[in-house]
Amino acid sequence: MDDVRVRFAPSPTGYLHVGGARTALFNFLFARNKGGRFILRIEDTDLERSTREHERRLMDSLRWLKMEWDEGPDVGGDYGPYRQSERLDIYNDVVRKLMELGKAYEVYATPEEIEKLREDLIRSGNLPRYNRDMLTKFNTPDRIGRMRPAIFFEFEDKEYEFDDLIRGKITFRKGAIGDFVLMRSNGLPTYNFACVVDDHFMKITHVIRGDDHLSNTLRQLAIYEALGWNPPKFAHVSTILGSDGKKLSKRHNVSSIEGYRDRGYMPEAMINYLVLLGWSHPEGKEIMDLDEMIEKFSLDRISANPAMYDEGKLKWMNGYYIRNLDPRTITERAKKFIVKAGYLREEEFDEKFEWVVKVVESVRNGVNELSEIPSKIDFYFIPPKMVDLSDYGEDVLSSLRGFREELKKVMEWNEEGIRTAFKEYLKKAKVKRRDFYMALRLILTGRTEGPELLTVLEVLGKDEVLRRMSLL
Repeated sequence: MDDVRVRFAPSPTGYLHVGGARTALFNFLFARNKGGRFILRIEDTDLERSTREHERRLMDSLRWLKMEWDEGPDVGGDYGPYRQSERLDIYNDVVRKLMELGKAYEVYATPEEIEKLREDLIRSGNLPRYNRDMLTKFNTPDRIGRMRPAIFFEFEDKEYEFDDLIRGKITFRKGAIGDFVLMRSNGLPTYNFACVVDDHFMKITHVIRGDDHLSNTLRQLAIYEALGWNPPKFAHVSTILGSDGKKLSKRHNVSSIEGYRDRGYMPEAMINYLVLLGWSHPEGKEIMDLDEMIEKFSLDRISANPAMYDEGKLKWMNGYYIRNLDPRTITERAKKFIVKAGYLREEEFDEKFEWVVKVVESVRNGVNELSEIPSKIDFYFIPPKMVDLSDYGEDVLSSLRGFREELKKVMEWNEEGIRTAFKEYLKKAKVKRRDFYMALRLILTGRTEGPELLTVLEVLGKDEVLRRMSLL
């Protein structure tokens, strides 16, 4: 299947959300698995809401998720332009062909008149299905030449069916819809028309998209048939449901992909989680890298059943990647959060990078989002205020002062040297070890819990540890 060509075609009217990202990922993985081409097409005919800034953000999010496209508005290709707003001449040529074939016709009606026609049909107990006779009644001599018409497709009222690569045979029964708009009176194409024209001329072989597009498939099949074009193969992936069992939407407060990135989510975790929203690994694995996803991906492992979106599982998976990716990589990605917190300036971060790696490494086992790191490491940069150790008694305080003297003798300030100092001192000190450790942690960090105490001493450094303990 070397000729596989798939596309992701977002509208640049907002951020990239979970559903769109999953659709893009399934297309990307299918293309890479088959040695095909992954195309990015921008459907920007909603002129009021589409912006180049949204387009840039969409592209940034896709690239952050490691999905590079082979053709698109920024990289070019043999079948461009890749923005619909730059393809109007192509749509006009095709709609003229449909009119010449008698498959499309002009309608000189306002949107308000079409809406009233719809309401009248419903009020009279009919389905809101239009036909040529209903709509051409508006084509009066005083309008023709004065108004710009909309172009409607004359739908052949019959049964349509196709084999969906995920859902099997799907049949649209006769009477499902009536005539529909191809070109609006403002000269812009509708989604269904532009989609067919673009997919045909861009030689798209497979359309992988959400099942909310199933009703669009009927209209698109009719257009393909009228033009004598072979349609691509369709694969409609399942709906994503929120925790309430309803279709995932804004009410579920799920972040955009950009929002997850800004909270410190790993792209590796995001694509790992997204691929499991409807697809399963042949061996049931849940943790896998992008290369393995590409190798194992196939449409026949996509379920037709709805996928449940579980924010808790995504957070757990992100924590897994934070704990298991290379420490230097995690530290680099945590940089913006540490700098934003004011602990280090950018140049200081770079100068002290090796030390910051140790700082981050000491806390990352308890972190699920990188944005949590600053609150976990603040004590490394900001010494605790005066800590009340009076509850621990004079014997603990005296032991801490003695231990400070022991630490002064440590020549190699590393975990082994510090551990030896602990062992040697506590052999002779008459103090409850639990109280000793807790009081030492408090004086060094101002907290009762945190990273391994040996690690805290090593990372703080000998001079800083002795300075903080001098306040006893």
